[in-house]
Formats: sequence, structure tokens, C-alpha cells
Amino acid sequence: MAGKRPNPQILIISAVVGAMVGVAAGLTLLKRSEADEEERPMLTAAEGMSLGMLVIGLLRQVSNLGGDKKK
Repeated sequence: MAGKRPNPQILIISAVVGAMVGVAAGLTLLKRSEADEEERPMLTAAEGMSLGMLVIGLLRQVSNLGGDKKK
């Protein structure tokens, strides 16, 4: 991959999918806050760390999708 340029179509599709997932997550958070009108939705430090680790794990899995093609 040293001399290759990334495929722009893949980058665009990935960006659109990422944006859609982000919007879906935001809508879910808003629905949760509307159901419990008394307090704003807040993440604790533990929830933030857990969410961050899940995202890192997801990115690792996505990066491993291509696998080794030299076998």
C-alpha cells in the first residue's frame, strides 16, 4: 500500500455510513432523554471509557477485514 492511493469511492461511502451511524446514535440519545424529561442525558466517566474502548475495538475489527493477502 506504499505506492497506492486510496480509492475515493470507498472513502466517500465510509464517510456517509459513519455519518449515518452518528445521526442514529444521536437520535437514540435524544429519544432516551425525552423519555426521562427530568434530567439531561449525561455519560459517566465509566460509560465514556467503555464507549471509547468499544469504538477502538470496532475500528480494529474493520481494519482487519482485508486480512493478509500474501498467504
